Amino acid sequence: MASIIIGDTEIKPGTNTIVQLPVASLYTNTQMELPIHVLHGKKPGPRLFVCAAVHGDEINGVEIIRRLLKQKSLKNLKGTLIAIPVINIFGLILHSRYLPDRRDLNRSFPGNAQGSLASRLAHIINEEIVSKCTHGIDLHTGAINRSNLPQIRANLDDDETNLLAHTFGVPVLINANTRDGSLRETATNQGVKMLMYEGGEALRFDDLSINAGLHGILNVMRLLGMLNPSKRKKKIYEPFISRSSHWIRAPRGGIFRSKKYLGEHVGKNDPLGTISDPTDIFSDTEFSVNAVRSGVIIGKTNLPLVNEGDALYHIATFEDATEVALEVESFQQEMDPD
Repeated sequence: MASIIIGDTEIKPGTNTIVQLPVASLYTNTQMELPIHVLHGKKPGPRLFVCAAVHGDEINGVEIIRRLLKQKSLKNLKGTLIAIPVINIFGLILHSRYLPDRRDLNRSFPGNAQGSLASRLAHIINEEIVSKCTHGIDLHTGAINRSNLPQIRANLDDDETNLLAHTFGVPVLINANTRDGSLRETATNQGVKMLMYEGGEALRFDDLSINAGLHGILNVMRLLGMLNPSKRKKKIYEPFISRSSHWIRAPRGGIFRSKKYLGEHVGKNDPLGTISDPTDIFSDTEFSVNAVRSGVIIGKTNLPLVNEGDALYHIATFEDATEVALEVESFQQEMDPD
């Protein structure tokens, strides 16, 4: 088992290290550093990176990684775990999805050492982390005022990635193409097997999504042989694969009253909610928002104030959406009994 080098730090087998990786300086000349937690096992095995807050306001993953690093089972780790709780540390400070240059870091990979701030940070992550790993899990949430059902997005046409996605243990898998400039695209192009986990809402902790993410990472690490098998018998959720999804958008502006929840099954033409005019409180006029086809709600807005064209629901289609909804309900009860 050889040492691994990140930045100027050598991490020897059987050691755990926090590498403070310099990334850039602020206009105050304050140096920004990226904390990288490296657990380098004594025995050989896969090199897995787990990262969060590529979008600085998506903080569920930060808590997932905090809980992951406290797991006692990591004492017998085989291979290497590289955990980056906050990649976009600039955005985290500003409560912002973006970097100070208003660029989306997840559209800036693989980056350039002489490029914009986003491009430089992407280059550092790619060179120091991604290029040294065999597998990766990128943790995300919905945007501000929008929640996502716990789900895995991955290239399910790749056999190994498909197995990892199934093993993660969430009921819904989305067979999603990679986006230009994304971390997942760059990693995949280098042969790294990637999963992208979505769950919860930006700037909010959601225990169900956090628990699901933590359990999923541990499941994947056990499959890869990085951890010993669990002694506890847990229910295995047979995931359902969606190969298409669509957004239901507001037909007009106003106050939106939602009638449906994450994980619910909806049929074609089912009423999803109503929109009313907030300036005409004496009017009984309401505009119905209906489903255009059957499916399961995997994302929804949490903000009642909507403009025309705003995204209200994200609905994934399945062969048997009713069965999916029942499995999601069982999963939600286990991950968050309260």
